[in-house]
Amino acid sequence: MREFEGDYLLADNAWDEVVWVWRRTEAPKGCKVEIVEGLITVAPLPSVAHNLAAGHVQRRLYDVIPDEWGIYQWLPLAVPARLGLYAPDLAVVASAALRAGDEQLIPAARAELVGEVTSRATAANDRTHKRAGYAEAGVPLYLLVDGLAPGGPTVTLYGEPEDGTYHVLHSGSVGTAVTLPEPFGCTLEIAWSPAR
Repeated sequence: MREFEGDYLLADNAWDEVVWVWRRTEAPKGCKVEIVEGLITVAPLPSVAHNLAAGHVQRRLYDVIPDEWGIYQWLPLAVPARLGLYAPDLAVVASAALRAGDEQLIPAARAELVGEVTSRATAANDRTHKRAGYAEAGVPLYLLVDGLAPGGPTVTLYGEPEDGTYHVLHSGSVGTAVTLPEPFGCTLEIAWSPAR
């Protein structure tokens, strides 16, 4: 990859090119910038209900993860095979992976669990493209809290990634118990309060 005068790039491949553009994208403060299927997306700050759901999951996970793991918000996880660079609402990753990565990107395969809470700006990508990207990267568990689901708020736990797809381990209304398999071995009951 060669860069000319800081504003022109001759990349060897599409991944290098899109990451180069992502690193130079200036978004409004507080927005999340991701690459989904090779397109750079910018999403506004999430709602209060969104943050409450993510915080509930995070609080419960801290009770069960090993000390050498952390739970990170908006940690850029790279999925080059799908031209994806996602900033999930929650990512459980061994702290050593952060020290071993570059200053901005962590391979998605290093995550033990990824959680997304839908918003109007991200729902379609969270349900489809990101789910496929996390599965292709081999992320063992993908937790999707979908407060915008047509039948009312739902929670779906995907796992056992195989050939770029997940198996559904749990699907139900928010508030029903979701059992996370080992190495977590815990039950979540995710609360959802509609945004006002």
